[in-house]
Amino acid sequence: MPFKVFIPTAGIGSRLGDLTNSINKSLVSLDNKPIISHIIDLFPRDTEFVIALGYKGEIVKEFLENLYPKRKINFVFIDPFIGENSGLGFTLLSCSHLLQEPFVFISCDTLVFDKIPLPDHNWISYCDRPNIDSYRTVEIESNMVKNFKEKGEGLSGIDFPYIGLCGINNFSDFWKGINESQLNNIDIGEVSGLINLCGNGLKCYEMNWFDTGNLDALMLARERFKRDDSPVILEKMNEAIWFLDEKVIKFSTDTNFIRNRVLRAKELDGFVPKIQKSSKHMYIYDLEEGYVFSKNSNLPLFKDLLEFSSTFWKKKELNKLTKKEFKKNCLYFYKEKTLTRVKKFFVDFDQKDQSQIINGESVPSIENMFNCLDWEYLSDGLAVRFHGDFHFENILCNSEKNGFVFLDWRQDFSGSLEFGDLYYDLAKLMHGLIVSHKLIDENQYKVEYLPNSINFELHRYQRDVEFQDFFNEWIFKNNYDLKKVRILTALIYLNIAPLHHKPYNYLLFALGKLFLFRQLNS
Repeated sequence: MPFKVFIPTAGIGSRLGDLTNSINKSLVSLDNKPIISHIIDLFPRDTEFVIALGYKGEIVKEFLENLYPKRKINFVFIDPFIGENSGLGFTLLSCSHLLQEPFVFISCDTLVFDKIPLPDHNWISYCDRPNIDSYRTVEIESNMVKNFKEKGEGLSGIDFPYIGLCGINNFSDFWKGINESQLNNIDIGEVSGLINLCGNGLKCYEMNWFDTGNLDALMLARERFKRDDSPVILEKMNEAIWFLDEKVIKFSTDTNFIRNRVLRAKELDGFVPKIQKSSKHMYIYDLEEGYVFSKNSNLPLFKDLLEFSSTFWKKKELNKLTKKEFKKNCLYFYKEKTLTRVKKFFVDFDQKDQSQIINGESVPSIENMFNCLDWEYLSDGLAVRFHGDFHFENILCNSEKNGFVFLDWRQDFSGSLEFGDLYYDLAKLMHGLIVSHKLIDENQYKVEYLPNSINFELHRYQRDVEFQDFFNEWIFKNNYDLKKVRILTALIYLNIAPLHHKPYNYLLFALGKLFLFRQLNS
């Protein structure tokens, strides 16, 4: 039977905290794929959708139009989606003109593994949970809804959480209930319409439910949906990498970031994937064959990577004017950007710059150490074709394409799209040899961050230790400056600390601060 699916995404997702500062909650990642994609994949390809848009709605629309061009999707922008007179009831009424037929309602934070029934009858879905106080519940009798109860009113063992998934067959009676309830409660949402269907018979289906609407529940869902072969991508506040139908989608809230990434892909042609499609906040390319270097590597392969990379790092010939400009770019990139990022760390995480005992060593303040740094020395770089985020998770081993493919390249080097500093790529590689993304993702670290002291433990693969020893030798043999690489590695940790979640951000800050102190005193 033909039917539609309604997904409301207008809300701000406040229960997910910082994760929704930059994106809509329907785009939060679950197994490197937006939650809304998991929902859409629950339904046949010929299903017609109605999507209510509000908070960051233009980004939701952009994503769905890019990734589901053959799906029939109707978009409705809700105004207002926050504040007085807003709410799920208002959202439903705003979309009612497109839902005058049988349809399925599913919240954008509801995921199930069960087959979803057709709306050829009226039904709701529920889940048996030991703690029901946080949920609107249903009282069930002979597999039919007897009554709905608000949060905190349900009786454990008798009432069960309603999970935000239902099928509406008698849509006229449903909309009648919605319209009548708006006089009293605009926030009650679809339940006001469901209550009006109880007299017609409202069947109940128990389902295996995963809630993604709050942080604790989202973490549980992520563990359940995580696959062993999933790429390890550490979460950032304003960007993401998604994998969908043999496509890779790079997303960022920074439109200049996306534009420059696309432009740089042309500069790096032959070493990076070809971008198939791009828009304001994202670009898309075909999933490349091969495996991420961190998955299955050894010392001979690492040696091959360095040899291959030497051809990638093609030297750029600079004249007197461009050489001066390049050094100015390096100074800005290493000094000014670092100062800005460190300030952001202190502000965002309510910390102050001071001397601290880190793993038993007395380390002075960041300001003190920066005053001792020879920034002119650091800024005397080597102009090359550069990657900009050169670590194992961004390097794909592909025997059919010259051996390696580089992923997730940086958008620019202090504004330059054509060349950057070789030392930055070398430092990025070293930073990844010390901090493994996979071990961080598995929480194989500890950090205790106190005002006057920081203690941390960081697990490492023996393989990476061996790689670092060889890398140090390789740097010497190629007449590069190992001390400079190490100092820049410390600055990288300090730079990325404010971009990551707690407590990983504290580990990065402590590691960067301790590493810099050791280099200054070596």
